[in-house]
Amino acid sequence: MSVRHALLALLSEGPKYGLQLRQEFEARTGEVWPLNVGQVYTTVARLERDGLVASDDGDEPGPQKTFRITPEGGAELARWLTTPPTADAPPRDELVIKVLVAARLPEADVAGILQSHRRHLIETMSRYTRLKQDAAEDDLGLLLVADAEIFRLEAVVRWLDAAEGRLRHRPPVASPAAPAPAPARRTARAAR
Repeated sequence: MSVRHALLALLSEGPKYGLQLRQEFEARTGEVWPLNVGQVYTTVARLERDGLVASDDGDEPGPQKTFRITPEGGAELARWLTTPPTADAPPRDELVIKVLVAARLPEADVAGILQSHRRHLIETMSRYTRLKQDAAEDDLGLLLVADAEIFRLEAVVRWLDAAEGRLRHRPPVASPAAPAPAPARRTARAAR
């Protein structure tokens, strides 16, 4: 999530002050991603430093200092909106790492681990489904975020199903062999 670019998008609609940016960010994202007002001011200060945002109220800090997007900021926003995210390497996903580690542990109940995570994911999907049912029809941000999370979680459940199928057909992991006893040292006396 690029807070930097989300703030540029909000400023592309017209000048806004920091607290207003935070409130609109949270409202537009279905209030799923809370944003600290300090993070807003830090991010806007960087955007201003980089020439992507300008302030309209001089050098006075505070909640009523308004910011506006510059032409360079508009160009940066357009570039970000049209540039696909990089997918060079798979992200480090904690669940994938857990399954990879568990698959190598002889005593691990891999099927139980997969089932535990599957159950949690399905419960989370149910919460998002209920959230959608309770949402107002015009709460587009919340509905889109809930849809995105449901689809993402469905994909993870499908991956768990595929992982379970692959792991079911693998040879069992052998317990590590006990280390061989160290050879007895011969002392100088024993050698005589």
